[in-house]
Amino acid sequence: QVQLVESGGGLVQPGGSLRLSCAASGFSMEDYVVGWFRQAPGKEREGVSCISSSVNSNGRRFHIDSVKGRFTISRDDAKNMVYLQMNSLKPEDTATYFCVTSRSPYYYCSGFFTGYDYWGQGTQVTVSS
Repeated sequence: QVQLVESGGGLVQPGGSLRLSCAASGFSMEDYVVGWFRQAPGKEREGVSCISSSVNSNGRRFHIDSVKGRFTISRDDAKNMVYLQMNSLKPEDTATYFCVTSRSPYYYCSGFFTGYDYWGQGTQVTVSS
Protein backbone atom coordinates (compact mmCIF):
# COMPACT_ATOMS: atom_id res chain seq x y z
CA GLN A 1 0.00 0.00 0.00
CA VAL A 2 1.53 3.26 -1.17
CA GLN A 3 1.64 5.98 1.45
CA LEU A 4 3.02 9.49 1.31
CA VAL A 5 3.34 11.46 4.53
CA GLU A 6 4.29 15.12 4.45
CA SER A 7 5.81 17.11 7.29
CA GLY A 8 7.63 20.38 7.87
CA GLY A 9 4.85 22.87 7.32
CA GLY A 10 4.12 25.73 9.68
CA LEU A 11 3.85 29.47 10.16
CA VAL A 12 6.72 31.58 8.85
CA GLN A 13 7.26 35.27 8.26
CA PRO A 14 7.66 36.66 4.76
CA GLY A 15 11.21 36.13 3.59
CA GLY A 16 11.63 33.08 5.77
CA SER A 17 12.35 29.48 4.85
CA LEU A 18 10.80 26.08 5.36
CA ARG A 19 11.79 22.61 4.30
CA LEU A 20 8.99 20.19 3.55
CA SER A 21 9.63 16.47 3.72
CA CYS A 22 7.69 13.58 2.28
CA ALA A 23 8.20 10.04 3.52
CA ALA A 24 7.14 7.38 1.03
CA SER A 25 6.32 3.81 2.00
CA GLY A 26 4.84 0.74 0.39
CA PHE A 27 7.00 1.00 -2.71
CA SER A 28 10.52 1.85 -3.80
CA MET A 29 10.44 5.43 -4.93
CA GLU A 30 13.59 5.37 -7.08
CA ASP A 31 11.82 4.42 -10.34
CA TYR A 32 9.04 6.99 -10.12
CA VAL A 33 8.50 10.66 -10.65
CA VAL A 34 7.65 12.60 -7.49
CA GLY A 35 6.40 16.11 -7.01
CA TRP A 36 4.64 18.73 -4.94
CA PHE A 37 1.28 20.37 -5.49
CA ARG A 38 -0.35 23.09 -3.43
CA GLN A 39 -3.82 24.43 -2.88
CA ALA A 40 -4.62 27.81 -1.40
CA PRO A 41 -8.06 28.60 0.05
CA GLY A 42 -10.52 29.34 -2.72
CA LYS A 43 -8.06 28.41 -5.45
CA GLU A 44 -7.49 25.39 -7.63
CA ARG A 45 -4.79 22.90 -6.83
CA GLU A 46 -1.60 23.59 -8.80
CA GLY A 47 1.59 21.72 -9.48
CA VAL A 48 4.61 23.41 -7.95
CA SER A 49 7.70 21.25 -8.48
CA CYS A 50 8.58 17.80 -9.69
CA ILE A 51 11.61 15.59 -10.21
CA SER A 52 11.96 12.57 -12.46
CA SER A 53 13.62 9.35 -11.46
CA SER A 54 17.32 8.97 -12.21
CA VAL A 55 16.56 6.33 -14.86
CA ASN A 56 13.84 8.38 -16.57
CA SER A 57 14.95 11.78 -17.77
CA ASN A 58 17.99 11.59 -15.49
CA GLY A 59 16.34 13.22 -12.51
CA ARG A 60 15.04 16.21 -14.44
CA ARG A 61 13.49 18.89 -12.26
CA PHE A 62 10.79 21.44 -12.97
CA HIS A 63 9.56 24.39 -10.91
CA ILE A 64 6.74 26.70 -11.85
CA ASP A 65 7.75 30.27 -12.62
CA SER A 66 6.33 31.74 -9.43
CA VAL A 67 8.69 29.66 -7.27
CA LYS A 68 11.69 29.36 -9.58
CA GLY A 69 14.84 30.51 -7.84
CA ARG A 70 13.18 30.23 -4.43
CA PHE A 71 12.07 26.58 -4.17
CA THR A 72 14.19 23.49 -4.78
CA ILE A 73 12.90 19.95 -4.99
CA SER A 74 15.19 17.04 -4.20
CA ARG A 75 14.95 13.34 -3.54
CA ASP A 76 16.85 10.76 -1.53
CA ASP A 77 15.95 7.41 -3.02
CA ALA A 78 17.96 5.50 -0.42
CA LYS A 79 15.69 6.94 2.26
CA ASN A 80 12.52 7.02 0.13
CA MET A 81 12.22 10.72 0.85
CA VAL A 82 11.31 13.81 -1.16
CA TYR A 83 12.04 17.35 -0.04
CA LEU A 84 10.97 20.85 -0.98
CA GLN A 85 13.28 23.58 0.23
CA MET A 86 11.36 26.84 0.22
CA ASN A 87 13.25 30.11 0.62
CA SER A 88 12.22 33.76 0.41
CA LEU A 89 8.66 32.78 1.18
CA LYS A 90 5.86 35.14 0.23
CA PRO A 91 2.29 35.43 1.56
CA GLU A 92 1.07 34.08 -1.78
CA ASP A 93 2.88 30.82 -1.02
CA THR A 94 0.36 30.15 1.74
CA ALA A 95 -1.33 26.86 0.94
CA THR A 96 -1.63 23.21 1.79
CA TYR A 97 1.23 21.37 0.13
CA PHE A 98 0.82 17.81 -1.13
CA CYS A 99 3.43 15.24 -2.04
CA VAL A 100 2.58 13.15 -5.12
CA THR A 101 3.87 10.24 -7.14
CA SER A 102 2.82 8.04 -10.02
CA ARG A 103 2.03 4.33 -10.27
CA SER A 104 3.82 4.18 -13.62
CA PRO A 105 7.60 4.38 -14.06
CA TYR A 106 7.04 5.85 -17.53
CA TYR A 107 5.80 9.20 -16.31
CA TYR A 108 8.42 11.89 -15.94
CA CYS A 109 8.59 15.38 -14.58
CA SER A 110 7.12 18.06 -16.83
CA GLY A 111 5.27 21.33 -16.58
CA PHE A 112 2.02 19.53 -17.37
CA PHE A 113 1.96 17.88 -13.93
CA THR A 114 0.01 14.86 -15.15
CA GLY A 115 0.14 11.19 -14.26
CA TYR A 116 0.12 11.51 -10.48
CA ASP A 117 -1.93 8.77 -8.83
CA TYR A 118 -0.92 8.90 -5.19
CA TRP A 119 -1.28 11.87 -2.87
CA GLY A 120 -0.31 12.57 0.69
CA GLN A 121 -2.64 14.18 3.19
CA GLY A 122 -0.95 17.56 2.92
CA THR A 123 0.92 19.92 5.20
CA GLN A 124 -0.10 23.53 5.82
CA VAL A 125 2.26 26.37 5.03
CA THR A 126 1.28 29.84 6.21
CA VAL A 127 3.39 32.87 5.35
CA SER A 128 2.34 35.85 7.39
CA SER A 129 3.76 38.60 9.55
